[in-house]
Amino acid sequence: MTDLKRRGLLAGLVTGGAAIGSTAMAQSIATPQTHTPQPPVTDLTVAEPARARVPVAVCKPATDWPNLGRYRAANLVSSALPASQRRVVFMGDSLTDNWAALGYQPEFFLPNGFVGRGIGGQTTAQMLVRFWPDVVALKPKVVHILAGTNDIAENDGLYDPAATTGNISAMCSIAKANNIKVVLASVLPALEFPWRKGVGNPTDKILKLNSWLRDYAASQRAGYVDYWPVLNNGQNGFKSELALDGVHPNRAGYLTMAPLALAAINKALKA
Repeated sequence: MTDLKRRGLLAGLVTGGAAIGSTAMAQSIATPQTHTPQPPVTDLTVAEPARARVPVAVCKPATDWPNLGRYRAANLVSSALPASQRRVVFMGDSLTDNWAALGYQPEFFLPNGFVGRGIGGQTTAQMLVRFWPDVVALKPKVVHILAGTNDIAENDGLYDPAATTGNISAMCSIAKANNIKVVLASVLPALEFPWRKGVGNPTDKILKLNSWLRDYAASQRAGYVDYWPVLNNGQNGFKSELALDGVHPNRAGYLTMAPLALAAINKALKA
């Protein structure tokens, strides 16, 4: 089965299950699989400068494509915390992973009851598979989803907009079926991906996906946070003073994004 067929089939199965209220189907798709523990390794499968600066020891068996092992132990700890300390889960890739990391903006997470569940290099298809254990099982009030960058970068095969939007809508459907409010985030600006320069300038694809995210959020009465206006350098690129490499925010970038995220989350909590 090709990557595109696999990703499209996955989104279709989960969306269909959530549409008829079958959280059991969604759980069966995303339930972690057992595996033989492996020695910790450094998650540098994609050469992203931000990830290289903040290496994280993870359990990533060769067969664990969605990297369910990354947060397995952390989820046991988080699920036992008072509800006020896991109000919001941030689902995403390295953009989210770094946000909660030392050297960036960890102080934004703990005091606000936010939990970071980003994994560097991940696409929306991988996030969808781990959405149950890394989000739903923690029983948050809100999930913030920042996803799509690595789909466009073709980290897991050719970019298929229908598959990407299907995966995102499936995550939203699962969240809604479990009484979790959704805040969708815009894909951040980039003029190229340093680790995938052959993809070319992704601006048009990013803008089209952001347009879909905004419209879809409105149609679902979900939240939408647009980071583009505060990060865009006026030429559809990332402001150099706010970025590490033209793709990943630095600490100043996250400090700029935080008030927008907080406002969208508070609005969702009150809705």
